[in-house]
Amino acid sequence: MRAMEIRGSFGLENLALAKRDVPKAGPGQIVVKMKAACLNYRDLATVMGMGGQHALPLVPLSDGVGDVVDAGEGVTRVATGDRVCPLFFQTWMSGGPTLEGLMQPLGGPLDGCAQEYLLLSQDGVVKVPAYMSDMEAAMLPCAALTAWRALIVEGNLKAGDTVLVQGTGGVSMFALQFAKAAGASVIATSSSDEKLERAKALGADHLINYKKTTDWGRAARAATGGHGVDHVVEVGGAETLTQSLAAIRVGGHIAIIGLLSGMVKDMNVATVFSQNARIHGITVGSRAQFEDMLKAMALHEIHPVIDTTFPLEELQAGLAHMAAGAHFGKIGIEIAS
Repeated sequence: MRAMEIRGSFGLENLALAKRDVPKAGPGQIVVKMKAACLNYRDLATVMGMGGQHALPLVPLSDGVGDVVDAGEGVTRVATGDRVCPLFFQTWMSGGPTLEGLMQPLGGPLDGCAQEYLLLSQDGVVKVPAYMSDMEAAMLPCAALTAWRALIVEGNLKAGDTVLVQGTGGVSMFALQFAKAAGASVIATSSSDEKLERAKALGADHLINYKKTTDWGRAARAATGGHGVDHVVEVGGAETLTQSLAAIRVGGHIAIIGLLSGMVKDMNVATVFSQNARIHGITVGSRAQFEDMLKAMALHEIHPVIDTTFPLEELQAGLAHMAAGAHFGKIGIEIAS
């Protein structure tokens, strides 16, 4: 089978197509014939060596979808022919995050989805709704579940709330869609007026170009009549957290998800406690949360936003496209030949 591997050392230049044996399912295991995958910023960081020094060669990518083609002895959760997504965290089934639950993510240290056949535990997958295409379903395991947990599970989002989303990447666009489905108002930020118009078409109620409005946190607060937003989906990291604190209402919720602008920066701690802000670190979610999210998506027929797709052999080009930051929504990888 074909597989893309990081070989020798980290870096985009060290991604190469390899031939591997098709795995066989053992007791409690399944083999999934992968049809599509997608890219997350974490995948780019892993390939570049910023996501931990995993053993090489490593097959990257945490997200994908495929059909079960082999089921080992004792498999009862799924059957041959089922279309499934693998879990990002292969051992986090339910409840809150634990050290054990966060130890086995796909795409590092475990081999990921950039291969034609994937060997998994029967517990490490969910069945996906029939209304989605393969490429749409491939977008779900990381970005969608992260946005769902941030707003619905940890944020207790309700109708009438206001949500601030940063940029127009995968997590932010899923957050926009979930917020609108829940009856919330959304403030979207971007450096591109064109992207903001696309966010508006998805339902964004207020638009802020943060290049033109550098104090965009206060602009977001002003959009709420000075009250402040209820939720911030914080994907920027160190350079944007101060703005998020300026935007949030007293007692509001900031879900810290990304590190696009860096990891370390001085901040005014007094702002955190004076605002009584609830700051939550979010790393994807559990299988039970994934299944709840899929029910809601099917109810509202929410379709993931796809920017563009690349064939498996052009994974390097897809990651370079992500690094350039020009995408809107998710970048897909076509695996099925």
